[in-house]
Amino acid sequence: MTTINHAKLDQITAAARAAADARAQGYREKALKLYPWICGRCAREFTHANLSQLTVHHRNHNHDHNPPDGSNWELLCLYCHDNEHQKQIEADRGYTDARSNRGGGATHNPFAALQGLLKK
Repeated sequence: MTTINHAKLDQITAAARAAADARAQGYREKALKLYPWICGRCAREFTHANLSQLTVHHRNHNHDHNPPDGSNWELLCLYCHDNEHQKQIEADRGYTDARSNRGGGATHNPFAALQGLLKK
């Protein structure tokens, strides 16, 4: 049975996180210079005060594809970015239409007997 070197794993994890942060910082800075500080979905505008809530979304979902012209990026607010990734997850699972895959719309009408009750 092999023993796990936790110190070595911590080093590898820290190095991977540092590299990912450095890579993200590079394309984020470029994207913020290329594009206006507006969410590409909801059109919310950002300033220096709330710029941390504006994210860079990779259109093809490949974080290593960062062309210098920014053609794979779009700026999205945190909420729209989460929604975009949720749509991708649902598409990967085969959910193409929310109604057909989630059981359809509501079938219960809580006010069905209201008219009769009001007449009494």
